[in-house]
Amino acid sequence: MIANTPATPYYAVIFSTLTTENLKGYEETANRMEELAKVQKGYLGIESARNKLGITVSYWDSLEAIENWKNNLEHIEAREKGRALWYKKYHLRICKVERDYGFEK
Repeated sequence: MIANTPATPYYAVIFSTLTTENLKGYEETANRMEELAKVQKGYLGIESARNKLGITVSYWDSLEAIENWKNNLEHIEAREKGRALWYKKYHLRICKVERDYGFEK
């Protein structure tokens, strides 16, 4: 699903991952993080594709909202579990979206 974002500007957090072979509990935790993010102040939407290379882009109305999400206790615990069990490597990028456009039939 493509997120329905508001007029620019807003922020995108791009989370790219390479996973290990041990993914026990990963899908459940990823789904829980998505549900938890949705109730955070400043959350705008999410897009995700999970395979061996996973890319999740979440959208936020401010850098403060992103920082608050980063510091959410349950999110911290999930990150620690990810580092210990599920990820070989990950990279996170925070971008300001200044322009967007699309197409739909």
